[in-house]
Amino acid sequence: MKKVNLVIALCFVILSVSAQQKHAFQEGEWFKFRMSYSGFLKAGNATLEVKESRLNGREVFHVVGKGWTTGAIRWFFKVKDRYESYFDKQTGMPYKFIRNIDEGGYTKDIEIEFDHVASKAHVNNKKEKKKASFTIEENVQDMVSAFYYLRNNYNTNTISEGDVVSLNMFFDEENYNFKLKFLGREELKTTFGTIKTLKFRPYVMAGRVFKEKESLTLWVSADDNKIPLRIQADLAVGSLRADLEAFKGLKHSFKVQF
Repeated sequence: MKKVNLVIALCFVILSVSAQQKHAFQEGEWFKFRMSYSGFLKAGNATLEVKESRLNGREVFHVVGKGWTTGAIRWFFKVKDRYESYFDKQTGMPYKFIRNIDEGGYTKDIEIEFDHVASKAHVNNKKEKKKASFTIEENVQDMVSAFYYLRNNYNTNTISEGDVVSLNMFFDEENYNFKLKFLGREELKTTFGTIKTLKFRPYVMAGRVFKEKESLTLWVSADDNKIPLRIQADLAVGSLRADLEAFKGLKHSFKVQF
């Protein structure tokens, strides 16, 4: 149960992929997800919102992601997380990333400034009062900007079952290679109706949280929006599920089968 925050964080990274040359999102897009434990006990909520802003003279998208526990769970394990990313409106490259979390008393307050010319990430750990710089990979993303970068740049029109897409990512003080496997197309019953979806499996690190390397499954709408609809996570103990329960500000029409 204490790992609900990890799934909320993963939502910001992997819940959506795209097949569009045109933008799949716009300012004002907003999602709300319902987190449940073992499919019935409500565990928390998460939201994502897209805004427009300027950072150091650049036109950027400013995305704010929040996650928090609700109901009975919050009485013995309270989560209040906030993630922010500022990324270029044209290229999708991140310039600034913020992670401010409180997970049952475990806290972090980190800001990362990306210098893509120098291939450096400048990390300001405000809680520990430490600053450090790290070499980053080419075309690196943070865990929030990756969500939107994939929606605009991953071509799902030509993918086949079993195809894998990979992405360079930097998180906290570490570079790693994020991979996502396409499992096929499926009609999914949701609170909005039955929707045509694309089904994926992100590769995660097996261990004390997830049962095995392939413990996550996610579904996104098979339309121009590529919005996240559901993510299922098998944990070392029990399982967690995130379902989209509300949205607004979509750039394209949202198609429901019935």
